[in-house]
Amino acid sequence: MEDQDITIKITDREGVTHEVQAPTDMNMNLMEVIRSFELAPEGTVGICGGMAMCASCQCYVKSEHELPEMSDDEDAMLAEAFYVEDNSRLGCQIHMTPELDGLEVEMAPES
Repeated sequence: MEDQDITIKITDREGVTHEVQAPTDMNMNLMEVIRSFELAPEGTVGICGGMAMCASCQCYVKSEHELPEMSDDEDAMLAEAFYVEDNSRLGCQIHMTPELDGLEVEMAPES
């Protein structure tokens, strides 16, 4: 199976939408994609290192993609986070897979 990048749209906290190519063969998650493209200031996203222990990578999922079920940890974290909406997810829990091509997300405000 050949490596394939997917196109995702990420709206940053300033309201600017970035269309980026994310690799699906590196087990990256959305938080890591945001960091690798520097779409948020250093130290404001993924503070816990992707363990679902903080909500710094909270995103609102804007597209109709089928996402993996939320883990208990993610669910509990979002229960305490600020600015949570019905479509909130933690970016560190969304892994880049070919099925997510065209995903659109908006970063939640910094809490």
